Amino acid sequence: MPTPRLKPLDRQVILITGASSGIGLAATRLAARRGAAVLLVSRNGDALRGIAEQLREQGGRADWAVADVADRDALEAAARKAEEVFGGIDSWGNDAGVSTYGTLEQVPVEDQRRLFETNYWGVVHGSLIAAQALRRRGSGAIVNIGSVLSDRAMIFQGAYSASKHAVKAFTDTLRMELAHAGAPISVTLIKPSGIETPFQEHARNLLGSPGTRVPPPAYDPRLVARAILHACEHPRRDIVVGFGGHAIALMGRFLPGTTDRVMQAIGKPIQTSGRAPAPARADNLYAPRGDGTEKSLNRPVAPVRRTSLLLEAQLHPVTTAAALAGLGALVAGALAARRLAEGRDLMHIRPRDGRHAGRNRLT
Repeated sequence: MPTPRLKPLDRQVILITGASSGIGLAATRLAARRGAAVLLVSRNGDALRGIAEQLREQGGRADWAVADVADRDALEAAARKAEEVFGGIDSWGNDAGVSTYGTLEQVPVEDQRRLFETNYWGVVHGSLIAAQALRRRGSGAIVNIGSVLSDRAMIFQGAYSASKHAVKAFTDTLRMELAHAGAPISVTLIKPSGIETPFQEHARNLLGSPGTRVPPPAYDPRLVARAILHACEHPRRDIVVGFGGHAIALMGRFLPGTTDRVMQAIGKPIQTSGRAPAPARADNLYAPRGDGTEKSLNRPVAPVRRTSLLLEAQLHPVTTAAALAGLGALVAGALAARRLAEGRDLMHIRPRDGRHAGRNRLT
């Protein structure tokens, strides 16, 4: 397989879906700050227009296109606009997503189907259009947003979990097939843990609570933005953001029954909230709602984590290994010095039995 030749970010054109809020907005802003040209895509034209204007005022290169990712024709039109305005596409990020909270029996099948139209078919449409565009370009990157729930289902988010499992399977298959065809295209799956975005405000809630929330620990969306842009420059198979959710996925893999019982016990309280979202921002399953923010307007129940050692280890493995080796050497040196000091102290202790004094005294 030819190695993908990914350009430095400041020479790239990046198309990002779901760019009007949350992770997509964070990635768009960070890409523009780093010099990339960005084509913002979402259903919310008013929000996109305002974001693009702000980025241009700050010296960035940005344009926008309204598209529902469930509509392939609309996505193809967005891709054509990126090529017309910026001359091509170098990386494509599929971030658009929706969710529902409720049991699988509570959530109507038509709602589950609509969720799949966005979360799964949106990724399929975007990835296949991107593959064609990147072949014409000669190389590039496709970055799909999965979830730690691509590996472990979450109670009361059954349809969402199923869609992210499907995204993982599709992404893995696309990677193999492009490699088999000799296409120099990198395909990466990003797997975020719980991220503090408007996700829970935008979700359709059938749990009977005023609102929903991201199970703690919640991480800053800019961490996921960093992972996305890293994958635009460096071929990666997958990148996990946040150890909190990753730990649950690992637990589910090695202790599935125990994990099931834990989720049954705490799944509802850790996902529900007494604070309802603002009406203008609630429930975007079928139509766009209030956008324009990276984070939720509802105050999180716990401090948002702005760092992830797991992410740093994946983005900078050599530096991390060197740092760990240095830390290990410092710890080993400290322990050795402590043992030496303790040995000297013992050698200077006078024995109680005088008969052994001569043998134990240092001269």
